[in-house]
Amino acid sequence: MVLRTMKEKWKKYICGFLAFLLICGLCCGCGNTGQEVMADGSEVRDGMSEGGPEAGNGQDGISVNTEETGKDQEDHSGAAAEDSRDGISDDDSEAGNGQDGLSGDGAGRQESVSDNAVENDAHTGESRKEPAKADSGVKDGSQSGDSLSVQRREPVKVKGIYVSGPVAGIAKMDTLIDLVDRTELNAMVIDIKNDEGRVTYKMQSGQVLEIEAGVRYISDIQELVAKCKEKDIYLIARIVAFRDPYLAEKKPEWAVHTRDGSIFRDKSGLAWVNPYQREVWDYLVEIASEAAKEGFDEIQFDYIRFSTDLKEDEVDYGEESAETDKIEIITEFTQYLYDRLVPLGVYVAADVFGTVIDNETDQAIVGQDYVKMAAHLDYICPMVYPSHYHNGAYGISIPDAEPYRTIYEASASSVRELAVLPEEKCARARMWLQGFTAGWVPGHISYGPEQIRAQIKGAYDAGYEEWILWNAAVNYQPELFLTEEQAEAERLQWEAERQAQVTEEESAVTKPGEGAAEETERQKQAVTEEGEVTKSGEAMAQETEQMQ
Repeated sequence: MVLRTMKEKWKKYICGFLAFLLICGLCCGCGNTGQEVMADGSEVRDGMSEGGPEAGNGQDGISVNTEETGKDQEDHSGAAAEDSRDGISDDDSEAGNGQDGLSGDGAGRQESVSDNAVENDAHTGESRKEPAKADSGVKDGSQSGDSLSVQRREPVKVKGIYVSGPVAGIAKMDTLIDLVDRTELNAMVIDIKNDEGRVTYKMQSGQVLEIEAGVRYISDIQELVAKCKEKDIYLIARIVAFRDPYLAEKKPEWAVHTRDGSIFRDKSGLAWVNPYQREVWDYLVEIASEAAKEGFDEIQFDYIRFSTDLKEDEVDYGEESAETDKIEIITEFTQYLYDRLVPLGVYVAADVFGTVIDNETDQAIVGQDYVKMAAHLDYICPMVYPSHYHNGAYGISIPDAEPYRTIYEASASSVRELAVLPEEKCARARMWLQGFTAGWVPGHISYGPEQIRAQIKGAYDAGYEEWILWNAAVNYQPELFLTEEQAEAERLQWEAERQAQVTEEESAVTKPGEGAAEETERQKQAVTEEGEVTKSGEAMAQETEQMQ
């Protein structure tokens, strides 16, 4: 009995001691965890990861995401066919031949444009790897009416490439990161929500989980972000907006419908969601917010527009469309994105058709007013691929065969159109350039290093130093790009050429003035000589008279 009592007492002592050790261990563990989180920066604070786009060191806010290769990426490659009303078309075609370090990636949309040109802007000459100065022209977010919850990193003069989700999730991504690190490149545009409506990693957000939109293309988004941060790569999350067949099927009440109540489908059989549906807006912002938390520096929206396959007398957008037209709703959506996302510490951008820069007909069809959208963005990115312009655009017989002239004319038109906005209220323009051979275009040429440089120079001569190269197959050969040092030497050469041209033009203006002055002097001399001749004649007459 005594022995049993002693055993029970010892059990209580031992249990109490073990419980004490367990509590101490847990307390110590919590303390260590807090220190580790602060040390490695993985703690989530105020809805943002520490590695998010917080200010300052040029390494913050870098993460990566992408989608599949994009054989049907109509806004860029043009592979998803849409009609050709008023110069906008999307015909399926074969990919290019991949010569000169570039592979083809889908058909080119023929877009109508007008022939406009303006004077060149001055260039700052700052290195592309270095952050731009504070007065770079990018808005500070104050127009949204909200103070910045998270400070954005300093703006960067982007020289980037597109990367799809599947490629971002395989070993090839390491090669691309190394390519960016070794060359003039400093940015990647990576699909977060692709053209099929799928999120390219297992995003843990309410609506994405509800409709199971996530695909495990990228197995570890945080690891990928970390790799890019190590190389100081500026990361842009591409989010496809209203062309979303997956969401349209999962939420048919959000889809564009025909007047008979069925879901509208474009020529590729893909459903679109309705830009008038505010629930769609919230869904897109939810995805963008998650990308911001993962550390992306910029959110770039594609397909912020209506399908060009729509026939107005056959579709039903709902009651609001009777009071609000396409341009108004797309502009309102753009402002909504800016107001919601800028406080998260990211820049906001949108891709647009190249022709909407200066073609009001195309603007009305797709709902993209270039100037109105630019007033509510940090960056506006027109897709000015030479292959996408119809023959004769800007007075160019085959735009695809003249990459410099095509890009210059389109970029110069952009400068002229955006000049109506105050600089502090205007988005920066960043050109999408053609990184593929458009084998389907009659009279096309192969695109390689020479054509890439020609496009970059065309944008530069018009006043733009930022660009992104599009190749849906994500095939970028190293010879397409220069080193930082070579790119700077090239820029200095271009600037010298530009200054020489300005001097020549000024001289040409001055010479006619000099000629007029010389002519005036000659006329004076003639009058003087005539006067002297007259005086001489009068003197001779007087002398003759005296002699008589």
